[in-house]
Amino acid sequence: MPVKILLPALSPTMTEGTLVKWLKKEGEEINSGDIVAEVETDKATMEIEAIEDGKLGRILIAEGTEAVPINTPIALILEEGEDDSALDTILTSEADAASPKPVDVSNVELPKSDPTAEKPITAPDAVKSGVRIFASPLAKRMARQAGLDLAQILGSGPKGRIVKADIESALLRKKEGASPTQATSATVPEVLPSVTATPVANSNMRKVIANRLTESKQTIPHFYLSIDCIIDNLLEVRSDLNNRSTIYKLSINDFVIRASALALKKVPAANASWTDDATILHGQVDISVAVAVEGGLITPIIFNASGKGLSEISNEMVELAQRARDGRLKPEEYQGGSFSISNLGMHGVKEFSAVINPPQSGILAVGAGEQRPIVDNGALAIATVMTCTLSCDHRVIDGAIGAEWLAAFKGLIEGPLTMLL
Repeated sequence: MPVKILLPALSPTMTEGTLVKWLKKEGEEINSGDIVAEVETDKATMEIEAIEDGKLGRILIAEGTEAVPINTPIALILEEGEDDSALDTILTSEADAASPKPVDVSNVELPKSDPTAEKPITAPDAVKSGVRIFASPLAKRMARQAGLDLAQILGSGPKGRIVKADIESALLRKKEGASPTQATSATVPEVLPSVTATPVANSNMRKVIANRLTESKQTIPHFYLSIDCIIDNLLEVRSDLNNRSTIYKLSINDFVIRASALALKKVPAANASWTDDATILHGQVDISVAVAVEGGLITPIIFNASGKGLSEISNEMVELAQRARDGRLKPEEYQGGSFSISNLGMHGVKEFSAVINPPQSGILAVGAGEQRPIVDNGALAIATVMTCTLSCDHRVIDGAIGAEWLAAFKGLIEGPLTMLL
């Protein structure tokens, strides 16, 4: 019997995915463990492995299909000795199982027709002649629940496939009394009469970012503490260390990661998470670092950051950032973490406040290092100053704890040699 390849849940937050590309063709021999397809999840593009030896008998979900629910069959593998007839058998049996049972209506009195009643949408002649309608599983389910005829809806997806946005647009037109075929794609609200709006489909990553950060601002009581750090000594130490070796290239962010981790070891009350039953004190400092990628951002993690030196942090961060931009991070490399860092200093941003990444309780927003006038022992002087803002979950981190952590962080940044001990 043919073996189904199901769309797996590749991350805890994944409920659906986009089938980006098939790496094997129908009829091609495959071995268990072979990579057969690429799927875009809420965080990255992941690979799907074959679970059995055999031949790829039938691709059920085409490339480019969006919003494929997890555990949906996407292909069938023919085992040794099976031919193509086995594919038709399993597909036919599943279709029969899904079909509604016939109902005896011989004794049912049909109501008289009402000329004023709304006429149901019927399929065109093309569908009656057997033309297949292409639609995503989610679109089919939405259409079935709303009583819409897919034959009357024009798809805006790849190769005319009907997607979620098309169903939503059809429902809106039906509510307004317009024909479902009056538009060929999702209706976009007009922003200004003289401006033409262009719809850009939200990626899975963009949707997850929107949901998680909305949840964060709605449920977490944020408060913010800012501090200025003089980094002239840090810049000198960084330059000296980089001149001593070619096997690493230390950045300011590497020092920020190291200082944040050591400060969390000194103030363990800040290395915690809130739950309704208890406050979780993390025994290890795992630093999530925000990395901008196409279409959003992702936070690869430096695990046990307080136990790693600057060069190890630097090399690990370079590798993680590159694989994040390539969409090749493994879920375990960006899920978790006990504290986050978001650094926009390289973009010239002076200071900003970041949104906490739940279930964490703190995130440090790092601004640009710039020369500013300061007062040193009663005299005016020039120093390189970097403003850092700590966003705190007030359920876990009180003002005094946040201030204690920032003081420890500032001491490490302004005395960088202590980070080398």
